[in-house]
Amino acid sequence: MLLKGSCHCRAVTFSVEAMSPAPFMHCHCSICRKTAGSGGYAINLGAHAKSLKVEGREHLRIYHAVLREEGQPDQRSPAERNFCGECGSALWLWDPRWPELIHPHASAIDTPLPRPPEVVEAALAYAPDWVDVPSGAGHIHCQTWPAESLEEWHRRHGLLSE
Repeated sequence: MLLKGSCHCRAVTFSVEAMSPAPFMHCHCSICRKTAGSGGYAINLGAHAKSLKVEGREHLRIYHAVLREEGQPDQRSPAERNFCGECGSALWLWDPRWPELIHPHASAIDTPLPRPPEVVEAALAYAPDWVDVPSGAGHIHCQTWPAESLEEWHRRHGLLSE
């Protein structure tokens, strides 16, 4: 499925072929929360990295998040969080450990996305007290990360397009 996206100021527009167009996860980790706002909702769409087409590339900036784990030294993530240098909109994540994939932020997609049959509320151990985490039918709670991958989740729900 072809997804088209943009930043808020429209300095950057992009398109990408997604194999999993249904957003599946609300990530509450500090990185997503602080770089993409509140729940972040990053890394919940999967697409083919080679299909990425970008207009306004000169406005892109990349952030390598600092990974902070208790008892471990801080280190920079190899993952590239791409955002607009003009308006700050989070756009997509690309990680050299999985170079064939790109993960657009659902918040940057302009193409209508399907409503997911369930949502994984991930990294709840890192959610601040003020966050109202959805619960009830259709919401799976994970203190850290789900055991099921993005691809496995989409396949289980019959939402994976090749």
